[in-house]
Amino acid sequence: MKSFFKNVLANIVAIMIVGAVFLLFLVVIIAASTFSSDSKPHIKTNSVLILDFKTQIIDSPNEDNPQLFSLNEKEKNIMVFDILEAIKNAKTDEKIKGISIETDGIKAGMTQLDDIRTALQDFKKSGKFVYAYGNVVSQSAYYLGSVADQYFLNPSGGIDLKGLSTEVLYMKKFAEKYGIGIEIIRHGKYKSAVEPFMREDMSPENREQLSTLLKDIWTTNATKMATARKMDTAQFRTVVDSLYGIIPDLSIKYKLADKLIQKSEYDDLLRSQLKLNEKDKLNKISFNTYISSLEDENKTEDNQVAILYASGAIYNGEGYDNIYSENFIKEIKKIAENDKIKAVVLRINSPGGSANASDEILFELQQLKKKKPLIVSFGDYAASGGYYIAMAADKIYSEPNTLTGSIGVFGMIPYFKEIADKNGLNSYAVNTNANSNMYSPINGITPGGVSMMTKSVEQTYKRFVHFVTMNRKKSFAQIDEVGGGRVWSGTRAKEIGLVDELGTINDALTFAAQKANLKTYSITNYPKKISKFEQLFKDMSEDEISARIIKNKIGLDNYKIFEQITNPKLQSSVMMEMPYHIKFD
Repeated sequence: MKSFFKNVLANIVAIMIVGAVFLLFLVVIIAASTFSSDSKPHIKTNSVLILDFKTQIIDSPNEDNPQLFSLNEKEKNIMVFDILEAIKNAKTDEKIKGISIETDGIKAGMTQLDDIRTALQDFKKSGKFVYAYGNVVSQSAYYLGSVADQYFLNPSGGIDLKGLSTEVLYMKKFAEKYGIGIEIIRHGKYKSAVEPFMREDMSPENREQLSTLLKDIWTTNATKMATARKMDTAQFRTVVDSLYGIIPDLSIKYKLADKLIQKSEYDDLLRSQLKLNEKDKLNKISFNTYISSLEDENKTEDNQVAILYASGAIYNGEGYDNIYSENFIKEIKKIAENDKIKAVVLRINSPGGSANASDEILFELQQLKKKKPLIVSFGDYAASGGYYIAMAADKIYSEPNTLTGSIGVFGMIPYFKEIADKNGLNSYAVNTNANSNMYSPINGITPGGVSMMTKSVEQTYKRFVHFVTMNRKKSFAQIDEVGGGRVWSGTRAKEIGLVDELGTINDALTFAAQKANLKTYSITNYPKKISKFEQLFKDMSEDEISARIIKNKIGLDNYKIFEQITNPKLQSSVMMEMPYHIKFD
């Protein structure tokens, strides 16, 4: 017995030692990572800034998921605002002689690409060169690269230029086959977030709005590419419809590219632009490195403009990687209580989510606006709940390609009676009142529950439209006419009065500073970027691990549909959400 206790004690001590060593190892890794990121790199004279994004371009800090054990700066996600500031700085930086776009694929939203493209056009006004090189080039990469003075293509490469599409997966038959029942309540004939569960094919209303939306976005983007490549729009359409970009020789013939050369020949071309001798080193500077080297010379602690990022779906409760009402409201109150912050830009990139959470956030933003100017900037999405929270704004800026509006509401309640019956499962409830068991995962929702859910959806829609009428200074009938769950491009939203101006986040910042009477100011971000130590515990959660595995197996778009059935936050609740994903890759 004594030997037994001795062995147990020894094992406990051993486990504690191993745990302590592991913890020390983590601390060392984190410290090393922090130290490496704090050291400011030196930029040599006669350098070329290289745009070769290998990772995601993100809109806000809460989209960043730092890898704990990665010390490679190339693996860092890059915020689009940092890219824009870097390009603006490079325009007047004597050490930077030009920019080389060297990306075959790029992970970024359409509005992010637009902003970077606009920044590069402004950079060219300096007289410095912008060149682009590609191998097998995605459509989004070409859209960005087409802004270059010259586009160079590998002799065995190609350009995947084909236009826009969106594909909706319909699951009505699937749900019926496997015994999944779905009770759906919605307001608005265009509110198609739940359509995949109601129909076997696309409704005429959904086809209409998607066709208009895609046409608006593609017309804008195609015009920009055609203009940059000195082509008329009819010729450009023929080139796209015929997929000429896939064949290198045809890319040259039809002006998509200027010359077919190997990558080493392209590097020699850069060397000649910098007037380098044969033995001189070509100084290529990555955007991550350049961003790290920058100092805010105009930084002032007393006059700040805060960028409050609202990125992702909107949920109740606490969480990090989307918009969770409790966490987000804490950020709003921090900003409200900080006297150094004189104005706020709310950057929205959200398809919506929980109606209740959106309403909570809107109220707190309305309180914030009483204290400081509140200007809204739209990213890729400002739809449903994402548009709803914008109704606190003094002024709304949208990008031309922002998916905007979707003023509509729905409720979706899944249940599994049929599949339970097939597998010999029965459920019986004992109730004190008619609707005590209003919702059951087996038996679904009661008639009384359906009735009240319908009233709730209708009431929420009226409340939604009410706030839109207040902000947009229009009648209920006017908003209802362009509402009904319909999604608009930013350009079309400006025409019908859902936004005030077409512009970038920098335009919103400039206006916010003017409204606060600031001549000089610094920019501060909310929420703050998550630390690698915090990320460790987030990554180790059971839900996070499961979600990551499922996403990898079925893809992000299918995961979103899967989540609508399985996520308890989305069940039995009134939602403001828009599901579209426009493929521009």
